[in-house]
Amino acid sequence: MAGAYAQQAGVAARRSGDPVVLAAAARAAATPLRRTGRTDEALQLLGEARTHLTAGPRPTAAGLEAAGMAELTAAYTAAQAHRAPMARELAAQTEEITHHLASHPHTQAGRPRELTADQHALYRIGIHRQLGDIDTALATAPRLRPAQLPTAERRARAATDTARALLDAGDITGVFTQLRLVELAAPLEARRPSVRALAGQVAELRPDLPGLSSYAQRTGASPL
Repeated sequence: MAGAYAQQAGVAARRSGDPVVLAAAARAAATPLRRTGRTDEALQLLGEARTHLTAGPRPTAAGLEAAGMAELTAAYTAAQAHRAPMARELAAQTEEITHHLASHPHTQAGRPRELTADQHALYRIGIHRQLGDIDTALATAPRLRPAQLPTAERRARAATDTARALLDAGDITGVFTQLRLVELAAPLEARRPSVRALAGQVAELRPDLPGLSSYAQRTGASPL
């Protein structure tokens, strides 16, 4: 069903003739493709969107931002498929775009800038963790300012990705601290199955943590 909706989004985006909308549709379509093992299709779709956005001699700031977000999505997609050189190269290219956009005004057409240093750091945490580089993922986390991310969902995602890296490092207390931040940022995100599963792992490893029982009851996590 997700793939069908993504196809519809792509058709509508192409009909609009707006390359920024097309890039957003490509990112939306890449997620179900990635999650169903169709990595090559997802990367091709994102690459085509980026090429379309940067084809002209002087891409607009909005076009560069959309291209950068497509590249970040592609970098994470490549990392999930354990394609380390591609993931690192795409992340580095996006960092260059992010630095370039930092010299422009922080708003575009009345909306906050989406591609920022904090957004880039958020993706970097997930990318390095997917590649098994937990030390770099955890070194990146303190540089991220969640309050500067554009939505509550992104702030919750920052805490979730940091929690996963901390779990890999064996810091169970730190994981629970991040799970509380997920709930604080966006209570419904704390009820997602993947986040409840994290809480369940914490409960198995450290059932004695203060506040864990009430957190599990509020979020529907696995019973202690």
